[in-house]
Amino acid sequence: MNRKNPDELLQLQNLALRPEGDSSSTSWTPPYHQPLPSGCSCPGKGLEEEARKGRDLSLSSVPPLTQHQHLETPWPGLPGAAAPGLSSSLDFAHSFSAQFLSTSPEPGPQNDLAAEPTLGSHSLGLREQDIVCAWGHANPVDLRRENVRNCSTSPHYLPVTVVNTTMQLTALRQQLQTQNLSAYIIPNTDAHMSEYIGEHDKRLTWMTGFTGSSGTAVVTMGKAGLWTDSRYWTQAEQEMDCNWELHKEGTWKSYDTALQGSDRELVSITTNLVDLVWGSKRPPVPSQPIYVLQEAFTGSTWQEKVSNIRSQMQKHRKAPTAVLLSMLDETAWLFNLRSSDIPYNPFFYSYTLLTDSSIRLFVNKSRFNSETLQYLNSSCTGPMCVQLEDYSQVYDSVQAYASGAVRIWIGTSNTMYAFYNVIPQDKIIAETYSPVMVTKAVKNSKEQTLLKASHVQDAVALICYLVWLEKNVPKGTVDEFSGAQQLDTFRGEEKFSSGPSFQTISASGLNAALAHYSPSKEVHRKLTSDEMYLVDSGGQYWVATWAILGEQLQLVVRLFGFWLQFTGTLSKFLGQIHVYSRATVWREAYTRVLIGNIDLSRLIFPAGTSGPMLEAFARKALWEVGLNYGHGTGHGIGNFLCVHEWPVGFHSSGLTMGKGMFTSIEPGYYQDGEFGIRLEDVALVVEAKTKYPGTYLTFEVVSLVPYDRNLIDVRLLSPEQLQYLNRYYQTIREKVGPELEKRQLLEELKWLQQHTEPLSAKAPRTTFLASLLAVSTLAILGWSV
Repeated sequence: MNRKNPDELLQLQNLALRPEGDSSSTSWTPPYHQPLPSGCSCPGKGLEEEARKGRDLSLSSVPPLTQHQHLETPWPGLPGAAAPGLSSSLDFAHSFSAQFLSTSPEPGPQNDLAAEPTLGSHSLGLREQDIVCAWGHANPVDLRRENVRNCSTSPHYLPVTVVNTTMQLTALRQQLQTQNLSAYIIPNTDAHMSEYIGEHDKRLTWMTGFTGSSGTAVVTMGKAGLWTDSRYWTQAEQEMDCNWELHKEGTWKSYDTALQGSDRELVSITTNLVDLVWGSKRPPVPSQPIYVLQEAFTGSTWQEKVSNIRSQMQKHRKAPTAVLLSMLDETAWLFNLRSSDIPYNPFFYSYTLLTDSSIRLFVNKSRFNSETLQYLNSSCTGPMCVQLEDYSQVYDSVQAYASGAVRIWIGTSNTMYAFYNVIPQDKIIAETYSPVMVTKAVKNSKEQTLLKASHVQDAVALICYLVWLEKNVPKGTVDEFSGAQQLDTFRGEEKFSSGPSFQTISASGLNAALAHYSPSKEVHRKLTSDEMYLVDSGGQYWVATWAILGEQLQLVVRLFGFWLQFTGTLSKFLGQIHVYSRATVWREAYTRVLIGNIDLSRLIFPAGTSGPMLEAFARKALWEVGLNYGHGTGHGIGNFLCVHEWPVGFHSSGLTMGKGMFTSIEPGYYQDGEFGIRLEDVALVVEAKTKYPGTYLTFEVVSLVPYDRNLIDVRLLSPEQLQYLNRYYQTIREKVGPELEKRQLLEELKWLQQHTEPLSAKAPRTTFLASLLAVSTLAILGWSV
């Protein structure tokens, strides 16, 4: 990235706009804000009171709004349906320039953002648990539609999950006036471009109320807007108040290009204005100990890793003298160190400047004990001694180093804009990925062995959960949140368990169509036997960090027997017919997603093939009937690091698939307001056996939980696909069965045997009570102390 022409917004950390040549201070009056509806100061209490009146209404039925990034960015080129209240499909930079740089901004919020949602045409009608009286609404709200804000009404309709941001915006605009700035840009990241960010760095969430993992906010004296992609449009409408406009995010353009012809210039400022406004309420910087991940779980010492990177520096045609590491997982991997600064990820705040003769680690030194200091050889000054320097001094130290005759190798995909201000452009060797990112993507033999072994343990915990669901869902005692908690409990009982690897997506019915939905204690839906249920979750272990991503559990009790039994009134019978009709659609969609998973998993391809060339195999069966999905098909897996480890996956043409890489394979399909399907497995890239000589690769699936046989239409499977599926089931039996038997989990063993029976093209439809499932597990090597 050119520091004078940045292409990636997320590399901008502390930027603002100032009128060119304007050093004067202007007067400012806070814009008008629509007062909150009466009774909204304590929405939870009000809802509970409403829920207790008359009928037995359920607060837990309100659509949830706690989410996190699990899927990759939207698939390039896939059109998204515009949601009510979104701006036209302009890219961020030009939309920002056109709408926020007016010299005479209109006062007050825009009140035409969200049209009143309508009931889906396929609804079976309302149930009591689908109706509540929501914040600001006098009448019950139908929760089978999207419960989003409506800023066109008086008073505004605001869901219970909305955050009032008037005070934050007022204080920030006072800072803009003091600094003589026209606009302030707030990216949703930290100083390391982290996917998950710590509470200390959640500036965008604190300012806007929006909790999604992808977004950028812009605040001017008269307007406030959030740009995010299609994955988060609904969520943003559910979490932001009417102080904020929501804009559809397209492709990134250069700020310089967007600002051409305006009277504004982009400036970098040293003080973060959001931090000033946040003040003493800002969460503190983590201070937990930094510990060593033992070599038994890494397969390589940090000295071996450093030597490897230095060797790559020597072979580089531009002869770099140093490598600058900005991402937290890079430093954690290089030194085999871990901590807990970032939710779900065992990282610690740090930077590394590795030269051919020195190692400089910028970190809070007080977090190391004497053994770790000795482990790093921190008391010496040789080429294999780690010099510990204060974290806050990294920019000054890099600037001082860059003043000499040096060339610094950086990865442009993960280096903050601030470094481009302190390193002369002619001293930067810019490549998309740093050598550490590329090197750690290929797992050594020890890592591969432990990654595979972790999936046996993973499968046991998950099968226990599935058996538990089959027993308890028909009783009506399980909801999305309690189910997620129970899954965490089963994992916690496993040996070496060390917590979740990301926030669990536990989504029932229409919530499963929201790819990043997660329930909360206050906001969730009941699990029922006539709706889809999608679980996307993962766990950390001492010997393995693994995630079950896209674990698809369709709880459809007696799919083809119970539903068509005529019991009760005519209207009930017609309702059962309608459910059966929906199930037919579910089965086809599910089977076509499964076909995509199988076709990509069994694919043989030449070494050197890029991910985008392979991805179409996962989509082909859906494309044939006019279906698709809007997220990436897979991503890399870290060794007790990130659940999403870049740059491995099917999204990037910059790095080809190589032997020893682990990737997820996760096609899906989502029907808005109805259901969602995601079938995700973890696979290791291995050499393929071919008839003729050549270097060809394929995937070895290491996930070990069967798919939901009640949702598989075997008539759609080719003989080769069916043979692959039955072989996979046999592998599951051979690897997981003995572990269940050893633990005397006989009920779970019986469940496994039933769900891994070979399928045939004429297999009868099952009629026994079953938890319908499609599961994938991501295994990541790990260690905990």
